[in-house]
Amino acid sequence: MSGIKMSIDGIPALEKELQRLNSVRFDAVAELQANEMVDRATASKNPAVGGTPYDTGELMQSVNMYGKGAGSEVGYTKEYAPHVEYGHRTIGGGFVQGQHFLQKNVDIQRPIYRQDLQNAIKKG
Repeated sequence: MSGIKMSIDGIPALEKELQRLNSVRFDAVAELQANEMVDRATASKNPAVGGTPYDTGELMQSVNMYGKGAGSEVGYTKEYAPHVEYGHRTIGGGFVQGQHFLQKNVDIQRPIYRQDLQNAIKKG
């Protein structure tokens, strides 16, 4: 599985506070983020908006959420996913630029995650 670890400045403190207040609510927030990322990845073929690049559809079909709660992860199971994400060399010596679709999806989700954590803490 190809994946990117999401890390946001200031978020660990929010995560700890929500876990302290209610670990069930924290698990729900974490799982929601992964679900939203999978939904975004499958809703669009445009990498600029966090969608999955589309040629044959196999890459889009391979995106999934793995794990539950705080252990939720999003990734692609197709072996060529990292090559599409980061770029790759061609047989003729050229280079195909990466599309950074998963990174864009993470970047879009980052402020949503922060806000969801803050809202969950407020609910106490």
